[in-house]
Amino acid sequence: MPKLIAKTAIAVAALAAVSGNAIAADILLEERIAREEESRILTSPIAGIQNRFWFDYLGDVVEAQEELVSDLNRASDLEDLRDAWEEYASELRGEREHYIEEMAERGYRHYTITVE
Repeated sequence: MPKLIAKTAIAVAALAAVSGNAIAADILLEERIAREEESRILTSPIAGIQNRFWFDYLGDVVEAQEELVSDLNRASDLEDLRDAWEEYASELRGEREHYIEEMAERGYRHYTITVE
């Protein structure tokens, strides 16, 4: 997964350099939301159980990252870039929620502790 994220960062940096500072500032909101979703990618299976739901989740995350890179490479304008980042964030969130729900149906809960 980190390899694809690195490729994504390179693609975004190249697009920002070509597009100029004004467009790069506009992109930041969608990218920032997507990066927040990236930070929520589960790195270990719920309850330590490596089942088909866990492996499906991992595969879906990799697929979303590959699709983002592809979408960013094909982007021809600001709207395409925004759409790519929004879709990526939505896919990551949806796949994480689906995995958590599947595991909850089987009696395994995912807890997040936040310290402020």
